[in-house]
Amino acid sequence: MNRALIDNNALSNLIKNNITEDIIMGKILPGEKLIETKYAEAFGTSRAPIREAFYLLSLEGFVEKIPRKGTVVRGYSAEEIKDLLMIRCFLENLAIEKLEHQDISQDLVKMEQLLTAMEARGSEKEYAKLNYDFHSRLVTASRSDVLENMYAKLGVPLLSVQTIAFMEGQNMKQSLAEHKQIVRLLREKNFAEAKQLLDTHNKAVFPRIEKYLEKKGSGAK
Repeated sequence: MNRALIDNNALSNLIKNNITEDIIMGKILPGEKLIETKYAEAFGTSRAPIREAFYLLSLEGFVEKIPRKGTVVRGYSAEEIKDLLMIRCFLENLAIEKLEHQDISQDLVKMEQLLTAMEARGSEKEYAKLNYDFHSRLVTASRSDVLENMYAKLGVPLLSVQTIAFMEGQNMKQSLAEHKQIVRLLREKNFAEAKQLLDTHNKAVFPRIEKYLEKKGSGAK
């Protein structure tokens, strides 16, 4: 295979990952236009790898190409956000049902490491990212490629929603306490109670998001 093509593909993925991280951390907001020349200058490259990076982002649903406007970071409607949260609950419930038949000892170690990082978090955005990693590890522990791949596609939109859900400090404290309890129950092999707590934990996000959307719709500060 052509070495230049390999290098361009690697650069495109690097640029895509860089933009993805900026979206996750809120440095690029929904509705914001991505400008090819800006990234070409920043990475010291031609526009070709930038266009490929934008294309990869569009495939993953992070951005959309709008006629006469260009490539724009995607926003989500209230209905889409609710659908996203329902899908998340469904996939995680399926995943935790499979844990009883897996060796999850190493996964639990990773979860406990994430809990330590969550306790030392600096902002709701950082906490949301760690929270996403925690739940992703739970799905990974199911050893189901189908569930893991489907969950990965929720990606940035789920992170954005979770950031909103953690805007109030007490929500992060409650979330952390429930994460610790879920890990404890899994270590005790109390899978039924762990699943019940996980479902309650996930569904608690719904009223927080609805409250945020109502305030946003009314223009409240």
